[in-house]
Amino acid sequence: MSTRGNRFLQHWLSDNVPSARADEPRRRSLESVTGMNEPRRRSLESVTGMLDRIGCGYLVLNRERKVIEWNAAAQTTLERQGEPADTASELSVALKRLIANVPAHFLPGSLSWVVIRSIGDRPVILNEQGVIAPDGTSIVALLDRENRSGPNPQTLQRMFGLTSAETHLALRLAQGEAPLEIARSWRLSRTTIRSQLASLFAKTETKRQAELVALLGRISVLP
Repeated sequence: MSTRGNRFLQHWLSDNVPSARADEPRRRSLESVTGMNEPRRRSLESVTGMLDRIGCGYLVLNRERKVIEWNAAAQTTLERQGEPADTASELSVALKRLIANVPAHFLPGSLSWVVIRSIGDRPVILNEQGVIAPDGTSIVALLDRENRSGPNPQTLQRMFGLTSAETHLALRLAQGEAPLEIARSWRLSRTTIRSQLASLFAKTETKRQAELVALLGRISVLP
């Protein structure tokens, strides 16, 4: 995605994605667990809140790599791997098993992404640089690729001002269909589909179909 497209997505996220629910049943108070003061707790919650808003599972670990906070999406993700995930101790064991065959360095202050490609497959771990989590904690974001649906049609229309036809075309492209296949199934001319595709490129600030599909994949995590 272009730099301009990245800025657009960041601004849209901050303006349009609702804040995380304050009554999330499975979250635990870091202040009571670690004695973290208010400013540092707010700093960490800004990151976990963002992950919660985009529907991504997260686990907060202490220095011993034990889970001290989590959200419902993390439970769902680990349960899909066949692991019990109702308590902090169960979540700690589930995470350990998930990354058993993958080098993982969840350093204090870090944010790490554990990308799960399929059930039973080895995950991919990506580490963010820089200190993000305070007071010796670390954040592990769980991204389950198999549990992701396509982009929300209303979200696409709000973000890019797409017409109904352009939105339907974008959704079909996100599912891996080729423009000519879509034209045949809709009984439309190649010229019509190409015109709609050109409009999609212009509105999303992309230049190629692969770039557009990659963008749609990123947007699929939004509500």
